[in-house]
Parts: sequence; structure tokens; C-alpha cells
Amino acid sequence: MFTSIERIYRDSVHNIIRLKTDTPEGELIAELIDSREFQRLRRIRQLGLAHFAYQGAEHTRFTHSLGAFHLATRILFKLGVSYSVDPADAFAVRIAALLHDIGHGPFSHVVEPILNFHHEAFTIAAIISDETEIGALLREFDKSLPGRVADIIRGNFRPMALAQLVSSQLDVDRMDYLLRDSLMTGAKYGIFDIEWIIKSLEINVEADHLYVSAPGISAVEDYLQARYYMFRQVYFHRTLRSAEAILRSLLKRALELYSEGRDPWFAENTAFESILAGRPLSLREHLSVDDTDMLFHIKRWQSSTDPVLSDLSTRFLNRRLFKGFDLDMPELERAAFVKQAQELVESHGKDPRYYVIEDRAGDVAHNFYIADKGRKKDLIYVEAGFSRPEIREISEVSAAVRGLQEGYRIHRLYFPAEFKDEMQVLYHG
Repeated sequence: MFTSIERIYRDSVHNIIRLKTDTPEGELIAELIDSREFQRLRRIRQLGLAHFAYQGAEHTRFTHSLGAFHLATRILFKLGVSYSVDPADAFAVRIAALLHDIGHGPFSHVVEPILNFHHEAFTIAAIISDETEIGALLREFDKSLPGRVADIIRGNFRPMALAQLVSSQLDVDRMDYLLRDSLMTGAKYGIFDIEWIIKSLEINVEADHLYVSAPGISAVEDYLQARYYMFRQVYFHRTLRSAEAILRSLLKRALELYSEGRDPWFAENTAFESILAGRPLSLREHLSVDDTDMLFHIKRWQSSTDPVLSDLSTRFLNRRLFKGFDLDMPELERAAFVKQAQELVESHGKDPRYYVIEDRAGDVAHNFYIADKGRKKDLIYVEAGFSRPEIREISEVSAAVRGLQEGYRIHRLYFPAEFKDEMQVLYHG
């Protein structure tokens, strides 16, 4: 009987992702992909609520994680031709790339600030846990493997050059999601020369960090600019952010109702009781929740006896989104406009706490390259010059990158679309 020694994943970005399963390492990776924690990622959209703005953005954390794994495998193979890379270290890096998003919650990043958690903490917990399938598989293979993989994700692993492939400002996570999000949204801003970056990556062995050889500088500039434009045009899209604003409002209302001993309905003996009670979720509870659970509850909340929760849930599910105005005005005028907007909405019988939402985004986390010399792991180094090359931090040699360090910020006000005309009068008044 013929037994296949290779798995083939047909991927929209990388075409064919090959996984050899005729070695213990390959067999472990296949088992990790088949684990319940990894398969859960099929039920979590990569871009949260971006499908409200870009109807093709239905791709999942599962496909992205396979893509990051594929890129890590390719880059490690390339580096292994010229440098001495410990096979055990390379294997741990490939696993970290595969599992780096295992701790994401429903709609990816959207609910994290609402429920007060960070997906990376759950990722690390799932990897080192005695209760998860992936934790058991890693530990059975090598007792030290869970800790090594967790250290890569934390950024504590050495050699640092290898850990940078998974966690840095030029890592396989960013490389894959930019290409994938660009393709699936139809926005072309995220396209960059991935092949030339892979070809140009090198290791500064003495200083223990990655760098990009001189011919690859333009490709890295292109990559960083792609990230900048994807944030401006996709990740900060006003329609997407409107959907997020409504989701935040309805969850806020559900939490408030529960705290008062009133509605909302929830499925008993599930993690949603802990969510509504404001209790931190256990690892088991967190890994039991995905997009479908959240949508199921929002569907039920359409029938809530509370008019606010019912209305917001209906708006969310039927894409009756809020209108957004940019608050590009002097600060004193801005505060006055927000107050007037709240009064207007209240005069129509709507509680401004849930129907007038200020949206600020673009803090330090959304700068497109940060040259923080205190965080060597996150710096991008390049080889400057051809005749007498030296390795330097990229913003020292690239005017294009220096310009990106200013970042990009938004400040918008969202409100029900039916009040648009009256808001226009206030806005221009």
C-alpha cells in the first residue's frame, strides 16, 4: 500500500506549501497542524471585521500561520547554505512560526482591549500547557521544546538572529500577512518583493542579528512602505473601524447588563458566562471560543429585551454601520463638536455612551518602523555601500524609512448613519 511522505497545501499566496512527513520532525509538524488548537484557527478570521469593507477578506489565521511557517522554512534553508545553523534551533523556529497565532481570540485583535487580554500570552500558555494537544505533542517529542518555542515568541531565544525570523520588524508574520491581506482584500498596497528579501537576508554572526545585503535595501523599503499603506488603506479603513465601534458598543452593553443582573442571554456552561461576568478566561475557556461563538450570541441578542443591545446587534449583523467623521479640527473645536454630537444623538432617544464613539488609532504600535536602539531585536540592519560595505541600521541610510517613523494617526467620531445630515450641519457650523 502506498503511503504519502509529503503533504501538499495549495495556498493562495505561496501556491504550494510542501511538508515532508517522512521524518520525526515532519511528522510532529503534521500532528501540530492537525491538533484541535491549530484547527481552531480555521474559525478565526485573519482580518477581524475587514470583510465589512472588503468582501473577499474571509481568510483565516489558519492560512496565515501556514504561510508564516512556509516562509520560515524557506529562509532557514537559504541561511543554512551559508551559515552554521543548529538543526534543533531551526526546527524550534519553524514550530514557533507555525504556532505564533495560536492564542488569538474571536475576530483576531478586535476583542482584546474589550476583554482585556493579549493573544501572545495565551499563545505561550497553550504551548507550555499540560492541557493542550500542542503542548503534549511538543513535550513528547522533546521536553525542552515547549520552552524553546515559547522563548522564541517572547523574544528571549538565542541565537537572536533566528528568533528575529518570528518576532521582529522584518519577520515572517509581517511578510505573510501583508501579502495575504493585500491579495484577499484586493488592495494592491501590500505587495512587495518577497523573493528578493529572502535572497538578501544574511546573518551578522558576531553581533547575532539578521541583516539585509546591499542589493536588498530597496526591497525592504518597499516592504515597510507596503505596511504603511496597508494600515492607511485597509487596517484603518473607516468602514472596518465602524464595524469595530459597533461591536465594542454592543459588548460593552452586554457586560453592563450582566453586571446589573439583567439580560443578556448566554449559552450556559460555556466560556461566555465568564466573558460576561468580566472574569479572566482560563486557557481552556479561551481556546474554546472563536468567531462562531461570538456571532451566535450576537444573533441571539437581536431578540434581547434591552433595546440598546437588540438594536446594536441587529445593526452589526446586517451591516447597518455608523457613519464616521474625521475630527481634523483644533482641539477646542473638537471637544465642542463631540459634545454637540452627543447631545444631538441623545435628543433622538439614543444613549451617546453607545451611539457616539470616538475612535483613535495610530499610537507607537502602528508606527511603520521604529528605530529604538534599546530594542536591538526589532532593528532592521542593512549592508550599506558596495566598495567598502558596513552593516548599519536602515534608517541611518534610507531617507524613505526615516519618513515612516512619524507614523500615522486617526481620530474619528462614529454615530448612527441616520443622523448624518444633522451632523454635517454641526460639523461645518
